Amino acid sequence: MSTRVPPYPIFDADNHLYETQDAFTKYLPEEFKGAIRYVEVDGRTKIAVRGHISEYIPNPTFEVVARPGAQEDYFRIGNPEGKSYREIIGKPMRSIPAFREPKARLELMDEQGIERTLMFPTLASLLEERMSDDPELTHIVIHALNEWLYETWQFNYENRIFTTPVITLPIVEKAIEELEWVVERGAKAILIRPAPVPGFSGSRSFGLPEFDPFWEKVVEHDLLVTLHSSDSGYSRYTDDWESNKREFLPFQPDVFRMIGQWRPIEDSVAALICHGALSRFPTLKIAVVENGASWVGPLIKTLKDVYKKYPQQFAEEPVSVLRRNVHISPFWEENMSDLAELLGVERVLFGSDFPHPEGLGDPASFVDELKNLTDEEKALIMGGNLARLISG
Repeated sequence: MSTRVPPYPIFDADNHLYETQDAFTKYLPEEFKGAIRYVEVDGRTKIAVRGHISEYIPNPTFEVVARPGAQEDYFRIGNPEGKSYREIIGKPMRSIPAFREPKARLELMDEQGIERTLMFPTLASLLEERMSDDPELTHIVIHALNEWLYETWQFNYENRIFTTPVITLPIVEKAIEELEWVVERGAKAILIRPAPVPGFSGSRSFGLPEFDPFWEKVVEHDLLVTLHSSDSGYSRYTDDWESNKREFLPFQPDVFRMIGQWRPIEDSVAALICHGALSRFPTLKIAVVENGASWVGPLIKTLKDVYKKYPQQFAEEPVSVLRRNVHISPFWEENMSDLAELLGVERVLFGSDFPHPEGLGDPASFVDELKNLTDEEKALIMGGNLARLISG
C-alpha cells in the first residue's frame, strides 16, 4: 500500500474490476443464452463465445489472479535473463472483494491515497471482436454487460468510482439508445473499442459522418470518451505475415506482433482526425488509456507531413486537433515530460492499471516517475486534468 500521499488529489485514469462469471449472462435474453458460456477444459474453466473457446484471458473466472504490479521490474529494467511470462508473473493470489465490488474498492482506495478513479472492465475487452460478424448480437450482449456493471458497480459510485459502460457502434441508432440508457444511470465516461467498426456491409471508421448523430449526443451529454486497449482485431494483419490464423492472446508474447501492437490506437486517433469527427465536434473529449504513448511522436510527424502535402484534405491543421481533443494516459515507465512537451501537460493523465500485473502495485508511486516537472504540472497529471474532463 501507499506509504505517503502526494499533496494534491489523485484521480486515477486506469483502474480495473474483475468480472464475476455471470457478468455477460445474467441479463442476456433467454434466446441468446448460448452466445456466452463457461465450459470446463482439462479441469479448467474457459469462456466460449458463440461456441468458440477463447484463451484471450487464461482464467476468465478471476478467482485466482496475478499480483498487482507483478511485472514492474520487467517494465522497469527488462528481462535480461529471458524468463518466461509465468516466471515473471510469479505466485498468483486469490481475488479479494476490492477487485469485485465498489464498497471494498473504496476502502482500498482510501488506503492507497486515491481520491477518484475511472473503473474499466477486464474480460469485456474480448467481446466485440468475437462477435464482429453479428452486429445485432453484439449490441445485445454489450447491453447485458452494461446492466450487470450498473447493478454491481454503478456508473458513478459516491462520485469517486466512475465505471465505464461499453458502447459498441455497429448500428448507430442502437449505439445512441445505449448511450442514453447509461447517461440516465449516471455515466460520466464511456468505453469505446479503438478499432474499425464492423457492420452489415463491412467495417468502417467511427470518424465518418455516419457516426455524427452519436458524437453529437456524446457532446450534448458532456461525456468523456475513453479508448482503452482491447482486442482490436489486428491479428488479421499479422496473420498475413505468420499465416497461423490464431486467436490474439495478449499474455503470450510474440515479438513480431509486439512490433505493431500500438497500431490500432494510432489508426483510431488518426481516423477521428482525418475523417473529420474531431473537427465537426471540436469539444469532443477523448482519453486514450493503456495504449502507451510511443505512437504519439510518429503520428504527429506523419500528420505534419501529410498536411504539408494535402492541406485541402483536412478540415483543420491536424496536429492542433490532436492537441486540442486527445488526452493520453501513458504507461508509467514512459517519459512523462517528453509526452507533456508533445501534447501539452494538460493532456497527460495518470493511470496505474491497478490491479493488473503490468500496472503499479502502489498507484500513488506514479508520482515518482514524473521527472523534470513542477509541482503544479505533477498535480495536473496526477488528477487535475482528469477532474476537468469528468463533468459534475
